[in-house]
Formats: sequence, structure tokens, C-alpha cells
Amino acid sequence: MGSEKHYIYMVECSDKTLYTGYTNNLESRIKAHNTGKGAKYTGSRLPVRLVYFETFDNKNDAMKREWYIKHKLKRSDKLDLIKNMSKGESHETDILER
Repeated sequence: MGSEKHYIYMVECSDKTLYTGYTNNLESRIKAHNTGKGAKYTGSRLPVRLVYFETFDNKNDAMKREWYIKHKLKRSDKLDLIKNMSKGESHETDILER
């Protein structure tokens, strides 16, 4: 298999709601959201701002994590993830230039 990376991410919408998604190109996906070509949910809540992401070596693991975040975590849990990443407590090695 190739070295393609897979990401789950959270964006904060203009109305302060959070949207969680999956992509294999994080920078392109955030741009798509902000041009109204991302998810239907974010299209009416522009602009969005990337607030959290995790990197995976395979799509299956990324999709499992996306499902878990979307369906099992409360908003407060998601905010904790975001807070910990902003403190540098994430184990991410990829950094997206903002």
C-alpha cells in the first residue's frame, strides 16, 4: 500500500457548532468547506475553522474514529479534544499551516 495519510477532523462553524469529517487531503477539504463545496451541513455555516485533526495510516481506522467521535462523544468531550490539541498534548506529527 502507498503512504497516503487519512484524517479525521473537526471544524468550528460560524455558528459555533462543530462538524466532524474524514478526508485524505486535509488542506483541500477545509478549502472545499469554505467555498461551499464541502458538506451540506457546513455550507450554510461559513466560514469554518479547523480546530482538531488526527492522522491515520489507513482509511478503516480513520473511519472508525470518525464514527466514534460523531456518535459517542458529547460536545463537551469534543471540546476537551480540541483544548488538549491546542495545548500541544496531541500526538500528531502532521501540522497543517493555517
